[in-house]
Amino acid sequence: MASLLYSLGKFAARKRWWFVSAWLAIMVAVGGSLVAFSGTLSNTFTIPGTPAQGVLDELKEKMPEASGGLGTIVFTTEDGTAFTAEQEDAITAISQQLTDNDAVKSATDPLELQRSLDDAPEMIDDGEAELESAKQQLEAGQAELDAGKAQLAPAQQQLETAEAQIQQLEAAGQTAMAEQARAQLEPQRAQLEAAQAQLAEAEQQLEDGRAEYESGVAELEAAKLQQQSSEGLRFVSEDGSAAFVQVQFEQPMMEVAKADRDQVQQITEAGLVPGLQAEYSKDIVEDISQLFGAAEIIGIAVAAAVLILMLGTLIAAGLPLLMAVIGVGVGVGGTMALSGVVEMSSISPVLALMLGLAVGIDYSLFIVNRHRTQLLSGVPLVESIGRATGTSGNAVLFAGLTVIIALAALAVPGIPFLTVLGLAGAATVAVAVVVALTLTPAMLSIMGKRILSTRAWARAGMSGPVSENTVQTTTAGGEFYNDPKRSWGKAVTRHSWLSLVAGVAVLGLMAVPAAELRLGLPDGSSEPADSTAYQAYTQLGENFGEGINGPLIIVADLPEGLEGTAKDEALLELSQELRAMDHVSAAVPTGTSEDGRTAVLQVIPEEGPAAQSTEDLVHNLRAEADALEASTGVGVSLTGQPAMQIDVSDKLADAMPVYLAIVIGLSLILLLLVFRSILVPLLATAGFLLSLGASFGAVVAIYQWGWLSEVFGVHHPGPILSFLPMILIGVLFGLAMDYQMFLVSGMRESFAHGEDARAAVVSGFNHGAKVVTAAAIIMVSVFAGFIFSHLTMVRPIGFALALGVLLDAFVVRMTLIPAAMHLLGKSAWWMPNWLDKILPDVDVEGAKLVPTGSAATPADGATDTLEEAAVR
Repeated sequence: MASLLYSLGKFAARKRWWFVSAWLAIMVAVGGSLVAFSGTLSNTFTIPGTPAQGVLDELKEKMPEASGGLGTIVFTTEDGTAFTAEQEDAITAISQQLTDNDAVKSATDPLELQRSLDDAPEMIDDGEAELESAKQQLEAGQAELDAGKAQLAPAQQQLETAEAQIQQLEAAGQTAMAEQARAQLEPQRAQLEAAQAQLAEAEQQLEDGRAEYESGVAELEAAKLQQQSSEGLRFVSEDGSAAFVQVQFEQPMMEVAKADRDQVQQITEAGLVPGLQAEYSKDIVEDISQLFGAAEIIGIAVAAAVLILMLGTLIAAGLPLLMAVIGVGVGVGGTMALSGVVEMSSISPVLALMLGLAVGIDYSLFIVNRHRTQLLSGVPLVESIGRATGTSGNAVLFAGLTVIIALAALAVPGIPFLTVLGLAGAATVAVAVVVALTLTPAMLSIMGKRILSTRAWARAGMSGPVSENTVQTTTAGGEFYNDPKRSWGKAVTRHSWLSLVAGVAVLGLMAVPAAELRLGLPDGSSEPADSTAYQAYTQLGENFGEGINGPLIIVADLPEGLEGTAKDEALLELSQELRAMDHVSAAVPTGTSEDGRTAVLQVIPEEGPAAQSTEDLVHNLRAEADALEASTGVGVSLTGQPAMQIDVSDKLADAMPVYLAIVIGLSLILLLLVFRSILVPLLATAGFLLSLGASFGAVVAIYQWGWLSEVFGVHHPGPILSFLPMILIGVLFGLAMDYQMFLVSGMRESFAHGEDARAAVVSGFNHGAKVVTAAAIIMVSVFAGFIFSHLTMVRPIGFALALGVLLDAFVVRMTLIPAAMHLLGKSAWWMPNWLDKILPDVDVEGAKLVPTGSAATPADGATDTLEEAAVR
């Protein structure tokens, strides 16, 4: 591989303008694709196959009208007093104007809703009074009816007796007398029948009144249940100074165009009157179109300053930055171009941007630094470019492959947004590797002697690169020899046990908080404190209870044939059962499907969506689903933001062991190929686990517990982003292996060229320490810039990666690994003969680049002079 890359480097140096033109063409093509095909990003995270997502998909089929996205507008008075009549009218008008908007399905007036809730007890009292009066009237009517029947009974008896006498006369043959008697009875009979008809009519009226009364009783009971189930639910605060409107869009939230969200804000702002203000939930104001903010730019500026200090000239410092920008432009631009056809979260291009900048600078820097040192040691320009590409470029290739494997493996768990995120990052890193191996050699050829300052050439006693025809007196790898002076590597190996124990103790102590790690998804509480999304979140919590920020959605499956009052009673009975559960503030039916078989209830928890009590409530609801169906006859399933958070976190946690095994397994094989050792890959992995644990511990302490919250802008500590662990494992493992590759490949190079194993640890360390130190500082600076990103979801990721790289580079790779390898000595490079024979030789140390025949080597101390010159 070293020979192939050596040839590639020399070819790129000779055909420099071909390569520059090719990359310009690629950038133009990517830019055109970005403009033509880019789509909308989202901060909505879904995982097909999870219980909550399955319920939501089913609800969309059965009740499409309930599938529209929800956003919230919170109205408050500027002085904290109750709304004036003018302000109330403005809220009502805004609600109506929003409802009339084509993109909005509904925006119910909160004042009207609150009046309905407030009037309910009085209406129930009035209803009870009316029913009591009706009951008394029914009782009085029944008494009158009974009295009337009693009064008619004697007359009926007399009539029946007379009729019997007439029948006797007829039987005796006295027909004339019988007819005369019957004629005399007719007025009495008619009068009795009329009275009986009146009684029958009165009795029917009484029955109708009784049916109406019973219906009224049922309605009153339903109203009581409705009122009881909605206790604790308010749309206007008790002091009358705050109200909120729930805006339901026609489309699911991630499909709502930014223009429609903006229009909702414009309508609201236009309708405000003096003293009335509005804040918007993150669903409405979310704007993720800008990937870069001021903090990120500061991180890049720090990286540039480090490059200038290390390389000594603006031109040389600008080259790694330019390579990183080109790599990011192609990688992130290509990723964004696919956002029109692939559902993509906002974190995907941001992670690709973060990684692309960091590795892009570092990979180019490694090659540039090697090239500069070789030039000062008398290697001709094109030859030096070839050797730098064949040696440092070889390490870049395998380091990049490690990162790519770690990121691409994010696709293995089968979680769509994580797959896109991992592949976007892997593609951008792959582009950075290709840029470093092709465009960097071409640019080094174009820059020629300007890659080094005049002062650096003078210190080496040279005016520029030697002629290409000059006989070379150095070998590949011969530029680096053990530095006899004091160095960190010597200090670490001199006190190996102390370094090892102290490093492990520090990292172990930092990892302790990781045991308390809780995972979740971002909500309004994680937004910047001065943002409208955060203000809306806090104002809702303060005025209406924390649970209103994360309601649970209960989907009820009603029995067939259940209609009217029976259906309402079943839903209200279910809401009463739900309200009786622990940690429930309110449970209210909100709608029913057209076929009457599906209904939706909204359950408001007592605490916010990220609270432990809310998580417990979700688990309890799922556990009690069968019992609820048995008691109410209604099937129950659960979705909503808190349920989605829990399901996403559980799915990610289940995927973690598989992902970790794949990443570590593949990377161990790669490291085995590179270092041809059993112990070195195992040491590298053990060191990674230490730095990973320490990073997790620090993230928990700051973002979950709130330590140093003011420093890092954490105003609302809570659960850690659910997919941060997998991202951190993948990215940090890849980057950790980068530094392992660059430092230990130097040790391997020295050992391969015949140096004693323990001495090779120091000389190899000195070989790469300066450039790795600079590279680590650059990478930490880039990641640290994202700690204060305008995208709050990115902040803990930036912190975790910055701290992880810092600890892994300086504590693990530059302290623990040299100490451990010094203690192991030659056994560090042990490998069974049978395995050594079957493994391909990737020649990471560039041994095949050594010219045939003997070559002189610099005198002791010469290399130090060359390296000192190279970094000035």
